[in-house]
Amino acid sequence: MAEYGAQPRMGFFTDTSVCIGCKACEVACKEWNGVPEAESAPDLLGLSYDNTGDLGSNTWRHVAFIEQPAVDLGMPTVGAPEQQQPEEAGVRWLMSSDVCKHCTHAACLDVCPTGALFRTEFDTVVVQQDICNGCGYCVPACPYGVIEKRESDGRAFKCTLCYDRLGAGMEPACAKACPTDSIQFGELDELRERAAARVSALHDDGVPEARLYGHDPGDGVGGDGAFFLLLDEPEVYGFPPDPVVTTRDLPRMWKRAATTAAGVAAALVVSFLGRRR
Repeated sequence: MAEYGAQPRMGFFTDTSVCIGCKACEVACKEWNGVPEAESAPDLLGLSYDNTGDLGSNTWRHVAFIEQPAVDLGMPTVGAPEQQQPEEAGVRWLMSSDVCKHCTHAACLDVCPTGALFRTEFDTVVVQQDICNGCGYCVPACPYGVIEKRESDGRAFKCTLCYDRLGAGMEPACAKACPTDSIQFGELDELRERAAARVSALHDDGVPEARLYGHDPGDGVGGDGAFFLLLDEPEVYGFPPDPVVTTRDLPRMWKRAATTAAGVAAALVVSFLGRRR
């Protein structure tokens, strides 16, 4: 393995404005990584065309289908008035392929007691299954609810950003399979520039709701290695609006604990010496 930092940071930019919900990314991810089918979820969830529900140990890519009342953009209609559609706006689709965010400040790394979770030379976060002891500490630590223990196995699993493919100079399977380039892979700094230009273009085209999510190095997780262009608020897509690394207060907690322990120890010494007199 190359020394950490020897490679530029790699990541994903997912442009949801061109996602067509084909699920090619889900299939490619499962095929390449040997991810099994869901262990407990039914085949059909009754939630539109979404049959996976959420990210988890057996779903490393999840295509969400979100139905909303359509927005009237004031576009001209076709045909005579009697042939035109009724005033019902219908629905619009928001489709997005979700994945592990590969956070800059990854809480799952902070809490892993065995070193099973590690940061690669590409600055991605990977679980080594042969070292994972199934403690599950990483599961509640993730602010995005991405990582999960596999019921039949007991160990934790999540997206590796196709670490094996990166080492061979290949792009991740999901990005390779995406027919619209909704999922874009590359150097993170370049992807951020590309994403900013895309948002600006959408704004110029009359889509003011376009925004980026997870791109800001100044946010609560130090920016994500996998960020998104959204067409609505993050909550609509199931994302936390202001994610924060869940271990941010650990140093202060340990410092207070150490101070308290030192105070107790000093009190015990004073009490012991006082009794000896």
